[in-house]
Amino acid sequence: MKPEMKLVAGHRILYVMATLAEYHEALKARFCPLICQVGPVEAALHLSQYLATHEKPDLIVSLGSAGSAVLEQAKVYQVSSVSYRDMDASSFGFEKGTTPFLDLPAEVKLSHHIPNIASARLSTGANVVSGEAYKSVDAEMVDMETWAIMRVCMVFDVPLVGLRGISDGAEPVSEYSDWSRYLKVIDEQLAEAVDSLETAIANAELTF
Repeated sequence: MKPEMKLVAGHRILYVMATLAEYHEALKARFCPLICQVGPVEAALHLSQYLATHEKPDLIVSLGSAGSAVLEQAKVYQVSSVSYRDMDASSFGFEKGTTPFLDLPAEVKLSHHIPNIASARLSTGANVVSGEAYKSVDAEMVDMETWAIMRVCMVFDVPLVGLRGISDGAEPVSEYSDWSRYLKVIDEQLAEAVDSLETAIANAELTF
């Protein structure tokens, strides 16, 4: 599948998703995303490659699923801030979550938000969080790509909006279906959020 930037009120929007497993009929009717693959390394690699070889978009929207032990399952939230739970150089005296010698805090706030969509803090890492492990995460929801996508957006100077539907986390996960069971519902909820995003852009309620 070839990704296509979508023109919204004169602005080029690139939608980015990790996997086709999260891309169902409602979203298919709205855009053709860049599939960046699962995890921070693959997300950074594939998005960087795309941006280095194509016209730069005016906005990137990262969307898909996330886990949460405290948020409503199957509901969509926009990302208010992102942290990187894999990074821990505290043994060398660096604050946990901060990348050594990089001038960024452990938690980075996103600057662009869609009106009337609930927000939540997001933690990115290369593991599936389950059960008691949520207690060690300082965020309301977890994913595996958004921090990497945010860093690529910073390097290429492209604004970012994040949207995540809660697929799991209320109970411990042990198999693929624990993640996949809500994905079609989340697809429909994400499609509504995308409509709100594009309406906000068209009405100049979201500017960048």
